[in-house]
Amino acid sequence: MEPGGRRQLEQRRLRGPREEAAEYYRGQRVPQRVEEALNALFPLCPADLYGELANYISKFSKAPVIRKLVGRKVLDGVGQPTLEVEIHCMVKNHEKRICSIVMSSHSQIPENSLPDTTQADEKERNDSVNTAVEWVNESLNAMLRDLKPTDQSEVDKMLGEYFIKKVEEKKEIEKQEEKEKEQQEAEATLALTLHTPSATALPGKQKATKPGKKVSVAEKMIPPAEPVEPVLCGSFAIGGTSLAVAKAGATVCRIPLYLHIALLKHDQDSPKEMSLPLPIITLLNCEKILPAKLKLMKELMLIPPVHLSLKQGIERVLDIQKEVMRLLDPPGKPSPQLADSKKGKAGKKAPPQVLKRISHLGCLITGFDNLEQPLLLMQTACNNIGLELGTDMYLAINCAAHGLMDYVKGKYEILTGTFKSPDEMVDMYVELINNFPFIIALIDPLRKEDREQWNNICCALGSKCYLIAEDAATHISKLKIDQNINVPMCSGVVLKYINQTKVSDLIELTGLLDGQRHITILGSPDGESSDDSLVDLAVGLGARFIKLGGLSRGERVTKYNRLLAIEEELAKNRTLREATLEFIAFGEESQPENQPSAVSPPPEQDSALPKLSQPALQVPSLPAQLPENITLT
Repeated sequence: MEPGGRRQLEQRRLRGPREEAAEYYRGQRVPQRVEEALNALFPLCPADLYGELANYISKFSKAPVIRKLVGRKVLDGVGQPTLEVEIHCMVKNHEKRICSIVMSSHSQIPENSLPDTTQADEKERNDSVNTAVEWVNESLNAMLRDLKPTDQSEVDKMLGEYFIKKVEEKKEIEKQEEKEKEQQEAEATLALTLHTPSATALPGKQKATKPGKKVSVAEKMIPPAEPVEPVLCGSFAIGGTSLAVAKAGATVCRIPLYLHIALLKHDQDSPKEMSLPLPIITLLNCEKILPAKLKLMKELMLIPPVHLSLKQGIERVLDIQKEVMRLLDPPGKPSPQLADSKKGKAGKKAPPQVLKRISHLGCLITGFDNLEQPLLLMQTACNNIGLELGTDMYLAINCAAHGLMDYVKGKYEILTGTFKSPDEMVDMYVELINNFPFIIALIDPLRKEDREQWNNICCALGSKCYLIAEDAATHISKLKIDQNINVPMCSGVVLKYINQTKVSDLIELTGLLDGQRHITILGSPDGESSDDSLVDLAVGLGARFIKLGGLSRGERVTKYNRLLAIEEELAKNRTLREATLEFIAFGEESQPENQPSAVSPPPEQDSALPKLSQPALQVPSLPAQLPENITLT
């Protein structure tokens, strides 16, 4: 065959595939979009032409989809096991690791618990994390494959259905176990009846109560403690996967997580301005340690004023912290632990006990003998560096009252040997705030069961102090009941992202809180991790406060650094709105129309340090001055 004939035959053979290729590219509008790209980029003459072409064309690529979930067992900030969830997506025909999150764990086991209790808690935590890792790597990995990470509502719906299924499975197992247990007990009782001779109690042998012996009865019946809300083993997987998907959605959209959360909350309507949550910064962790007597105060916290930037506020808190540490352990004086114990015999008040270690909350551990001591300490420290409490800085107290109730007496033990009924607690708090008006927040001043007293304290103090429920609130999954907030009357609720909490739950719940005059506080759990997603959640959800602990320990400081970075970014984009403080003027239930009252600075106080009156606190010989190792300047 001649060369020309072979060439024509080859052209006819290739004509079919060429026409198919041309048709395929025309169907995908490739020639049109390449022409648009060339026309758009030519006037710009970019230095990296092919890079700009790639960026232009990539706008038309398919949306990334979830390809794989990876669950791992890692350690949190206190060395306890927790869950890491990693998201891999198919992006432009390649599988890529997008992001990962580490869940924070919430443990209600105190640091000074008995070894058996601690060991049982560690085993339960290990089992839960192992189960969560299994769920992520198997069931959830298969269930969420090929979903878009930007479809948060669909992901959370599927996660919720999966969790409900697991709860039902657990109930069936428990029901079967209970049935088998009852059957075994019935068989044992029958066997005992057949082999034991009947016996009749002899008359007159009943043990009588000794005359004059009184049975301890509470003066007034108090509501019993609600049962501890069960946590399903493996529930870490639900919250971890939901948050990881949200972070992956923000990553593939190339926007910060806080903006992604805000868009989810406001139905993709981008907010024009955003405000940062005010930090509630823990300065002292007041442990219930001997010989210290004070039990009421778990945390003493600082809240910077709203006119300061976050950076200025943190710097001011650090200044106060340095001065407090200097006052507690001045140079040239022996440590309080080594102080001569005979000083007490001379009638002098012993200084508060300071432990040379940092709490898991990221602050100094110390103890006090009465409620007045730490407040006077803070006032002295601020005065020494030229600051005034109530104007330049505010205080908040985490009372943690749920751990103070003596159920035999029906009273709270606020000091060693000093007890208060729920009604007396309300009176004490009213006098406390009246004498120390720079305290603008009380967290868990009462148990959640004391709803009548929550109502009373809110009506008495709500217009000048935030009354916040943390442990007094139930888990997020149970807060929503018939579009209502199932908490005692309070100013706001501390929300913690733990266990089966989903991002959609937070969005829905904060919307309900916003509509019912409650403020939202995002709180850091005890078992904190180095993951800083909580800060983005707080900013995106529009939380009023964020409670992260102290300014020590890497897992807590990294969150403050993230908050500083967001402040800088919002300020640069001119979308930073100044935060506001508004208290709620609670009225009677028949007067819901009362509007929030704007916060005004507390009235100026006399230079003399305030004193708590003797009747309300019933603390013997309250000192009129600071402990001997603290001096006023």
